Amino acid sequence: MPRWSVNAATRRFLCRVALLLSLPFAATAGTVVVAGIDGAISPPTAAYFLRALEQARQAQAELLVLRLNTPGGLDTSMREMIQAILASPVPVATWVSPSGARAASAGTYLLYASHIAAMAPGTNLGAATPVSIGMGGEQPDRKDDGKGRAPGGTTMEKKVTQDAAAYLRSLAQLRHRNVEWAEKAVREAASLSAEDALKLRAVDFVAADLADLLRQADGRSVGMERGERRLSLADATIVTVERNWQERLLEAVADPNIALILMMLGVYGLLFEFYNPGIGVAGIVGIISLLLAMYALAMLPINAVGALLLLTGIALMAAEAFFPSFGVLGIGGAVAFVVGALMLVDADVPGLQVSLAFVLPLAITSSLILAGIGSFALRARRRPVVSGAEAMVGGTAEALEDFEGKGWVLAFGERWQARSDSAMKRGERARIAAVDGLTLVVQPNGHGNFATPDNETCHARFPHLNPLPQAGEEANESLREFHVNRKGEGS
Repeated sequence: MPRWSVNAATRRFLCRVALLLSLPFAATAGTVVVAGIDGAISPPTAAYFLRALEQARQAQAELLVLRLNTPGGLDTSMREMIQAILASPVPVATWVSPSGARAASAGTYLLYASHIAAMAPGTNLGAATPVSIGMGGEQPDRKDDGKGRAPGGTTMEKKVTQDAAAYLRSLAQLRHRNVEWAEKAVREAASLSAEDALKLRAVDFVAADLADLLRQADGRSVGMERGERRLSLADATIVTVERNWQERLLEAVADPNIALILMMLGVYGLLFEFYNPGIGVAGIVGIISLLLAMYALAMLPINAVGALLLLTGIALMAAEAFFPSFGVLGIGGAVAFVVGALMLVDADVPGLQVSLAFVLPLAITSSLILAGIGSFALRARRRPVVSGAEAMVGGTAEALEDFEGKGWVLAFGERWQARSDSAMKRGERARIAAVDGLTLVVQPNGHGNFATPDNETCHARFPHLNPLPQAGEEANESLREFHVNRKGEGS
């Protein structure tokens, strides 16, 4: 069997081909996913961040960059985001940007939890003291005990502060950042500028723009759940995750001021629909607004007393239109509405507060609108009845035949069977005294009192009927004029 000889040049060529074929196809430029949060940390914000993190995982991105500018937010939403960061297979770099932005309160926790913490020049972080939960408002100042700690406070406040300090300290230890300052940020509400944060090792570096951030993060090793990972960000492809319409809508209604407007629109729509039944546009708008308001309030920590005061204020302002009290109910309702709105959100969380400058005009506008709706409703109730059986009482019927007891009459352009205590001749006119099903109870014009009988008279004469409401003074007056004209013609 012949043997093939391979010279050295051929062997080198084959080795190079094998080396090229063995290179992984993933050696191409990686992907960097960019998401942005500008505002309070809330459930819609957390949902948007989790979606961006999931998109980065599916794309096997090299890094997720979170642009952050927040005054703080809800503790539950913040912890949900931090748990996702700690369990993420994709490294997360939180970047406080642009210049002038801040990562206060909940933003500090997010910055410390991230694999890479960066800040733009002119930004700040800190003030991570947990705010009061309950009636809202600022806590009274307490004297320092000489160690930078306030000894006062309730047991609940101490528990919340201790829990927050331990949480941020654990994140600092996990990411090898300044533990001592992390505790000061919670206990003393300490804050740092970007340059000071870099000196104290609270952040990893200061980056002026995204390109600068990627350049400094390139080649850096970060600790992941499965061990160390070296970032390769050279020539990375940037993919920006924008909010979809659902997240934009939910983020808008999560603002308690917007939720308050939606609730008032819902109340106005339903009241207008009840007072003026029609094609239902006002009712549909009212129901949709109320549903959105309830969804928004369900995402926020609501104070039960504030909610009750708010509803009481709306009820009193509506009652002012139906039970005039010289403004007592209206003023009381406006005061209850303002106080309830200010107490509505059960947490003194920056970015999730009801503005007094917003509530006062809304209360005044609500009082005027509810008073207007109520006045229109009262005017409509005072008007004479123009349709149905009630409108026929007091009207005129003309006999179509001679009859005694029962016969046929013409009333309102229609043939009706009628019943009368007196005999009637063809063409004679009579007044409709009552309506018994499909039978008219008539009284000839020349008999008895021409004025419309009241309910007691009708019930006395026709005990088996349910007397209908009186036709009103306007109808009586027109009937009197008709009676006078008839007498004049007869003379």
